Amino acid sequence: MSNPIQDTIEREITVRAPKERVFKAIIDPAQIVKWFPDAVEGSFDEGERPIFDFGKYGKYRILVVANRPHDYFAYKWTPGSYYLPDGFLGDVLTVPHTFVEFFLNDCPEGTLVKLKESGFASLPPEQIEVSLKDNNEGWDYMMASLAKFLAEA
Repeated sequence: MSNPIQDTIEREITVRAPKERVFKAIIDPAQIVKWFPDAVEGSFDEGERPIFDFGKYGKYRILVVANRPHDYFAYKWTPGSYYLPDGFLGDVLTVPHTFVEFFLNDCPEGTLVKLKESGFASLPPEQIEVSLKDNNEGWDYMMASLAKFLAEA
């Protein structure tokens, strides 16, 4: 009997900041570059297709699926390591992709930030293992960076 393929990465952090502040750190191009991509081209309005620029790791076009202030933000993108070093600037809906969601909830300490990236099991077999490894490590780093950015802001 084979092990089922992991489909989802989930992370959770609590930050001492109101939801409005956390949401802005996630969707404001001027702030997201302080903790996630090196640069952003475009806006994070629903239906838009901005580009995350990760420098030497390439540029990646995403599709914003939902932008619901101050509770939920979601987008589709391609797992980056498969497209190194150039990135992916095509239509994310035409290639295997994953779905990234940020859920923001009030809590006594401030805001509980839940991240969920799903869709790994639907990737081509040659992409699954490396994408899971890289994105697991990547989200550990990025969520810590988000918490650090909000603590310093």
